[in-house]
Amino acid sequence: MGFSGKDKVGNVSQIGGIETSILDNGPAKGGRIAWLNTGGGLRLKIAIDRGLDIIDAFYDRHSLAWLSNAGLTAPRPGASSGIEWLWSFAGGMLTTCGLSHVGPPEDDKYGQRGLHGRVSNIPATLESVIQPDLSAGESDMSITGVVKESRVFGPNLELRRTISATLGQAKVVIRDEVTNKGNTAAEHMILYHCNFGWPLVDDGADIVSRGTCISRGLDIDNELFNDDCDYRKCQGPLASHKATGEACGFIDTAPDADGTCTVGIANTQLNIALAMTYNKEQLPCLANWQHFGPGEYVCALEPGTNPPIGQSAAREQGELILLAPGEKRRYDLEFAILADSDKIAEFIKSAG
Repeated sequence: MGFSGKDKVGNVSQIGGIETSILDNGPAKGGRIAWLNTGGGLRLKIAIDRGLDIIDAFYDRHSLAWLSNAGLTAPRPGASSGIEWLWSFAGGMLTTCGLSHVGPPEDDKYGQRGLHGRVSNIPATLESVIQPDLSAGESDMSITGVVKESRVFGPNLELRRTISATLGQAKVVIRDEVTNKGNTAAEHMILYHCNFGWPLVDDGADIVSRGTCISRGLDIDNELFNDDCDYRKCQGPLASHKATGEACGFIDTAPDADGTCTVGIANTQLNIALAMTYNKEQLPCLANWQHFGPGEYVCALEPGTNPPIGQSAAREQGELILLAPGEKRRYDLEFAILADSDKIAEFIKSAG
């Protein structure tokens, strides 16, 4: 789709752009959101009050993301112990976990930490919304905000997130920068909980990744992540995945020569694939969550600084990041839609 005829469009919203609004009903009432329309078939709902996470995602008429039964809710800043995080877990195409803890609840001499940390329950402070400007030949759009995981006596971690797209392209780019704003070293973990659902995820759809995978180790994980079962094929709804039934594997993804990892979901029946790229050095770990419960049907790919094992295990393994005062870490993530059968076949083949 081209946009060379600038005299044919006066209002760029006719084609795409970013629209902010406030929800007026339901459990997220009063929450700020932004709809990002790339004008290339990809449309996303960004939850400003939920750490600028991405909730709904559509390509043309097809939904890409899984939404939990609760869906988007107001932030719960107090959801910092046990499994309280699950009460406000919307699912969505991107839920951020961290910034200091990723994994199960734990309590040790370093403190008490709830499931997957606090950041997705913290509202962002918007810095900018930049729209495309056809008259000036500018086709890029972006939204930028700051999320602060901060308390007196620390930690004081700041996430600055920019979500950007280009008019006419079915692609979105997330650029994150995490900074320790405190005066002492701070533990840091981050994981991108990317949750894909029907119809993109369906019986027989391909889970695309290249590299070795091991089961998380629980019996229920071993049912799918084993030598006799192709964990890279999505299952139909499974009775064993009702309630807390799930399976999880950890993938050591093989990067390209430039350090880029490409993973995703390919559905040849729909002739759609979602390709997610990230930098292996930035995000060395990838978890694959398969929760094919009837009516709660999701496959997630989760790149992170660590697998979702928690601070305690990461510390014991010598893999826990400590950010010095003022130190920054950058993370880049991209989602792109493939809708060409040859490119989809090549994408699936890339998994080896």
